[in-house]
Amino acid sequence: MLLHTCTLACPAGCAHASPGPVGPAGHRFTVDLHAHALTLAVEPLVAGRPEKQAEPALMRATQGEASVAHNLAHMLPPALRRMTNLAERLADMDAMGVDVQVLSPSPTQYYYWADPDLAQDVVRLQNEHIAAECARHPERLAGLGTVALQHPRLAAEQLAHAMRELGLKGVEISASVNGRELADPSLEPFWARASELGALVFIHPLGTSLGERVNRHYLANTIGQPLETTIALSELIFGGVLDRHTGVKLVAAHGGGYLPAYFGRSQHAHQVRPEAQAMQHAPRDYLRRIWFDTLVYEPEVLRHLVEVVGAAQLVVGTDYPFDMGHYDPQGLVDAVPGLSRADADAILGLNAAALLGLCVPSPSSNTIQTHA
Repeated sequence: MLLHTCTLACPAGCAHASPGPVGPAGHRFTVDLHAHALTLAVEPLVAGRPEKQAEPALMRATQGEASVAHNLAHMLPPALRRMTNLAERLADMDAMGVDVQVLSPSPTQYYYWADPDLAQDVVRLQNEHIAAECARHPERLAGLGTVALQHPRLAAEQLAHAMRELGLKGVEISASVNGRELADPSLEPFWARASELGALVFIHPLGTSLGERVNRHYLANTIGQPLETTIALSELIFGGVLDRHTGVKLVAAHGGGYLPAYFGRSQHAHQVRPEAQAMQHAPRDYLRRIWFDTLVYEPEVLRHLVEVVGAAQLVVGTDYPFDMGHYDPQGLVDAVPGLSRADADAILGLNAAALLGLCVPSPSSNTIQTHA
């Protein structure tokens, strides 16, 4: 990997410099649609809240002592620095061969427990911060905001403001909100506004509902988060949300979890179970209407994803700057068996450019401009 991420061999406080603007050989236009930013100004607002103060104990219970200790000593210090240091981010983008990075909030700052007043301030600060970062380098950065999904009508207003006033391309949301699934009827105002605006909605879970069952061996992240995405996508498909709100541009993190890998079971359930037939089409049809990131690590797994959903539905996702990320997107795509050059170029950047409204540069150009 081109971007250094800490391992057990690294000392506490490891501060490796970015490898610099080398870029891979034979570089092609590349857009990273899964990369995070942290808004430091939010933290003083939530610091005294009991929900925030309960986070350390909750993390120890759900992730396990070993994972929490490793994160604090090795993973989080460089990740936090990279999420808040724009110069280092740009250097890392050069090293990874990423032309445009789409900033989305760190999922740790969803704060879906916030009351309406606090949620107004938390979301405003995050969205304004991401918009300001993108404005500093519009040729390199685009942005997704956040919304207070726990307050659906407020979330609909925040989404409209983020896109119409701040120029963000959409929002990142978790895979559920306070025990409610994304297909819950209470969230209809949000989905209706997202469809009206043609918003890009990036689903990225925070943690897992499996709780203490997976608080060993880093299983909370390794298998827990992909499961949450699987549930979220299945709820949206079987619950008819994608039928009612066709204008939404839905993007799933982590390759869509397990759904694309085992969609045949969903297909079979739809054929034999009446309660699995509430939507208008078969499950496989919806997979061709969702976009999935490439964060599946292995070329053979990415090959299967291409076969199931189609190359036109894939976009690069690095999960910058966390240690579960993959930082050689061109190397991964180029290693996929049997992938054509046209499909590889589409996955690396052209699909995301179409989703985001980016003007793709000619080979002789060095700049990429965004447009509405």
